[in-house]
Amino acid sequence: MPLIKSINNITPKILEGVFLADNAVVIGDVIIGKQSSVWYNTVIRGDVNSIIIGNSVNIQDGVVVHCTYKETKTIIGDNVSIGHNAIIHGCEIKNNVLIGMGAIIMDDVIIEENSIIAAGAILTKGTYVKSGSLFAGVPAKFKRSLSKQEIDNSIIKTAENYKKYLSWYN
Repeated sequence: MPLIKSINNITPKILEGVFLADNAVVIGDVIIGKQSSVWYNTVIRGDVNSIIIGNSVNIQDGVVVHCTYKETKTIIGDNVSIGHNAIIHGCEIKNNVLIGMGAIIMDDVIIEENSIIAAGAILTKGTYVKSGSLFAGVPAKFKRSLSKQEIDNSIIKTAENYKKYLSWYN
């Protein structure tokens, strides 16, 4: 059974149709939107600031979502896929974004819609990712603009696949 824990009298709000894996942890000032999925060994820790997760978001196995006390919130838009073992910290991720496995997204990063962050990329504090971009590397840098086909076949398809997987568990 997932651990859903109140802290400082604030209880996570989990909207309808959300899948929480048996060992997922959701703490404090967190909202998880409709039809989202939080997979195995994931920790979403809204103990020091708020975390808002949109609709149809998939947060894959081993991800950590956190923020910075009195400084940065974490805001994740709709149809976002966050790959296994990524770290999402005090940033804003807009709609239709794919975060690759093991990526690290730091405080004050803004990732605009229809963008891909490559597996293993590290976006340092304050990085701005323009809509339709591919960022990769350590530290992550702009590599190129994405084609409509890449957006459809990678970002949209991954989000759609996770909606299908969600249906297997709910």
